[in-house]
Amino acid sequence: MFKNRLRTVFAVACLTVATYAAAVEVRGDHPDTYVVKKGDTLWDIAGRFLKRPWLWPEVWQANPQIQNPHLIYPGDVISLAYLDRVAVQPGERAEAPITGVPLSEVAPFLKNIRAVDDFHDYPYVVGLEDDRLRSASGQVAYVKGLEGVAPGTRYAVVRPTVEYYRVDRVQCCDLFSRDDLDFRGARVFADYENFWTSAVTPDQGQERLGYELAQITTGTVTRGEVGGIEASTFLVDDEGREVRVGDRLVPVEAQPYDLQFFPHPPKQQFDYGRARIIAVADQMHYGGPHDVVAISVGSREGIDNGTVFSIWRVGSDVPDRVKYGMNRSPDLFPAGSRVRLPDEFAGHVMIFRTFEKVSYGLVMESIKPSRVGYELKHPDAPY
Repeated sequence: MFKNRLRTVFAVACLTVATYAAAVEVRGDHPDTYVVKKGDTLWDIAGRFLKRPWLWPEVWQANPQIQNPHLIYPGDVISLAYLDRVAVQPGERAEAPITGVPLSEVAPFLKNIRAVDDFHDYPYVVGLEDDRLRSASGQVAYVKGLEGVAPGTRYAVVRPTVEYYRVDRVQCCDLFSRDDLDFRGARVFADYENFWTSAVTPDQGQERLGYELAQITTGTVTRGEVGGIEASTFLVDDEGREVRVGDRLVPVEAQPYDLQFFPHPPKQQFDYGRARIIAVADQMHYGGPHDVVAISVGSREGIDNGTVFSIWRVGSDVPDRVKYGMNRSPDLFPAGSRVRLPDEFAGHVMIFRTFEKVSYGLVMESIKPSRVGYELKHPDAPY
C-alpha cells in the first residue's frame, strides 16, 4: 500500500516478485517517504500514492523490511521508493496500530449485526417483568425455549429487523427489496421500489438471502424452567437497548470476527446481476465513503473478509426516441426499440464480515453515491 514506487520499467528488474511491478501503478507526485498519522488507514495511504489502492498488500510483500502491514503505527516512517528503499522507522508505539479500514465505522456491524437463514427456532422473549411493554437494564425478561439451560449462562438478545430476498424476473427486471419485520419476525410488506435493470439473470424464482438480526443487549439466565414455570428468567445487562416481547436469544460469542483485512479481488467472476448491493446501513437509500452496505453474495460464493468489488450503477434501458418516435410512453417501446446504456462506475467496497448468503462491506472511496441495486464487479473492471 504505502506506495512503493513503481518506476515502472526500472523497478521491474529490482522487485523480487516482478508481477507486482506490472500490476501496481503509482501516482507521479509521490514523496520518497511518508510519516504515518493517527486516523490513517492502509487504504487511505495507498489511495494517496497508488492508482489502484486496493493493491497495497502486494506492495507490502514486495518490501521485505515490512514484516506485518497490519502493525504499522502512527509515527512510523515508510519508504515509498522501490529503488532506494529505506527500512521502516518505528514510532513511539504510544498509540494503537492503524488498520486496513476505519474500525470505528464497522465496529457496530462487527459486534451487533448478523445474518442468518432462519431464526424462528431461537429462544424468544415471551413476557417481561411486571408485564411491561419494554424491559430496561437491571430488569428481567421471561424466555421460552431455554429448557435445561443452567443459571449463569450468558446470551445476547437479538431482534430480527429485515428480511432480505431476491426475485429474478426473466422477462422484465430484477427486483430488489427489503421488508421490515414485526415483533414476531413476520414480514411487514414493503412497497417494491427498486427496479434496476432489464438484464436476464441466471436464477429464476424467489430466493431468501436471509434475515438480519440486530443485537439489542446481553444478559444472564438466573433461573430455569422449574416448579411448573414454563419460562426461564433472564436478567438484562446494564448496557444496550430495551428488550421487548419477540426478541430472540443467541449464545454470546467471543469476538466472532476478524480485525485484520487483506484486500483481494473476488475468487470468481459472477454472472451479471448475481452480486448486488441489497441494502445501505441505517435504512438509507444512498451510501458514500465509509458507509456500510449489505450485498447479495456470501461465503457460499467464496466471499471472505477483504474481498474488494467495484460498484457500478446499472446502465439504463432507454427507448430510442430518435428512431422510433418521441410522443409515446416509455412503456410502449418494445425490446427491439430500446437501447441499453453503459454501466457507470461509482466506487469500491471492501467486505469486512461474511455470512452464507449475505455479506457486509464498507464503501472505501467513491465518485458518486451508491444505492440498492448497484452491480458489483471485479475491482479493476473497465466497464
